[in-house]
Amino acid sequence: MLELRPNCECCDKDLPPESRQAMICTFECTFCSDCVDQVLGGKCPNCGGEFVPRPIRPADKLVKYPPSTRRVLSSKPDCADARAA
Repeated sequence: MLELRPNCECCDKDLPPESRQAMICTFECTFCSDCVDQVLGGKCPNCGGEFVPRPIRPADKLVKYPPSTRRVLSSKPDCADARAA
């Protein structure tokens, strides 16, 4: 079951479960499409893997399978710069 993390690990932008801007790698690292394109160059800073759009969980399944509330932030220099901007 996907964790559905609530934020971009780079800029900390909110990414609710229905967001079409959420991108994930094979380890579920979660970033917004802006950071993937403009800051990370399409490559996960944690594992080096590619990104794909995070699937949208059907609303009726969110009650039984809620998204994560744990916010994760990358310590990579490019992401620290993105948060400071």
